[in-house]
Amino acid sequence: MKVETHDRLEAIDPEIWSTVHQSARLSAPFGSFTWQREWVRAFAPDRRLELRTVGDADGRLVAVLPLYEEAPGLLRLIGGTDVSDYLDLIAIAGREEEAWTALLATHADDVVLDLHCVPAASPTVTVLPSLAPIAGLAATIEVEERCPVLALPATWEQYLAGLSGKHRHELQRKIRRLTREIPDARVTSVANPEAIGTRLGEFLDLHRRSRTGKAKFMDTRMEGFFRGVVAALAAEGRARLWLLETPTGPIASFVTVEWRGTVGLYNSGFHPDYATLSPGLVLLAGLIEDAITRGVERFDFLRGEERYKYEFGPTSEPVYTVRVGRGAAAA
Repeated sequence: MKVETHDRLEAIDPEIWSTVHQSARLSAPFGSFTWQREWVRAFAPDRRLELRTVGDADGRLVAVLPLYEEAPGLLRLIGGTDVSDYLDLIAIAGREEEAWTALLATHADDVVLDLHCVPAASPTVTVLPSLAPIAGLAATIEVEERCPVLALPATWEQYLAGLSGKHRHELQRKIRRLTREIPDARVTSVANPEAIGTRLGEFLDLHRRSRTGKAKFMDTRMEGFFRGVVAALAAEGRARLWLLETPTGPIASFVTVEWRGTVGLYNSGFHPDYATLSPGLVLLAGLIEDAITRGVERFDFLRGEERYKYEFGPTSEPVYTVRVGRGAAAA
């Protein structure tokens, strides 16, 4: 296996990157060339990048480890720690172990890899800790956060029947109440990049209104990232903008991302003047019903264990921080 290092994303053909990404165990959009490009543009335009590629004897790209320098001697996965829900070595499924073996063999003595948001089932979590000592390295893993995930049944009726009695009653009560108070309310979605560009401002307004601290989060730089990445993913059929419409305008909105039989709930906003009508929960129910209707297998609430997510009956899956370095450097 041959390891090479590049200092810019464009050194790797986007189509080849996409082929590897789509062949990976987890093809969530956070590891796509599109997402990584938009993240670098918004948050790391002047950072030193270190993209390590692994090729096989036939010259075929097997894996990409996209890194940026957070501080001298400290490298993190491109995608950061705030806006990307799953990050990892991007590798063809089944070839992760040999890719990591090659990468560890060429790892510099004075560098620590600080890998965030790594899914529990990834070989980076399950195999890397045993591979690291062979290369004279130490690896530590710890739970960073949890993602509530819902396995979807064949019908909406089956989904409702599977909820606890309390959660089913509360969800149906909230849907009836909003329908009674705003009879013309309706769930809509837009997937066309141009339409998303036109209406994303409504999402951003609701996002900033919905909770203390969100306006600070959604600063000019973050807004630029959202506008760029959501439109770019929509052009690839991997993002949608959802709105709960009323005659006076939308009162709740979500951005979702999609990959391989999964809908991911990326971000949200709602109008606080309508909080008593639970517009976010009602819209979320519409998203889940739509996913079931389309035959989607999983609904992933992504990182964060907010209470409202558990009202929909998901199970919790951890994501990990994995640190790799010489001796105590990884601790």
